[in-house]
Amino acid sequence: MNKLYVGNLPFSLTEEQLESMFAEHGKVVSVAMPIDRETGRKRGFAFVEMENKEDADNAIQHFNGQTIDGRKIVVNESRPKVRSR
Repeated sequence: MNKLYVGNLPFSLTEEQLESMFAEHGKVVSVAMPIDRETGRKRGFAFVEMENKEDADNAIQHFNGQTIDGRKIVVNESRPKVRSR
């Protein structure tokens, strides 16, 4: 899987800005920034899908632990959602 979880993002960051940042390290297939249903605000994380594993690994190495607008971001391989009962 080439889908990455990007956490602790500044709320001011847009999907377009995130896509542009990750595109410097490979081909970005999609970017999704979930919105809180109740408040309508960004939730502070995103999912970035890269074209291949090499690009995804490259992005993880470059961005994990980087500081953006004073926030140290977390970038790792996205894990499948676990459904609770």
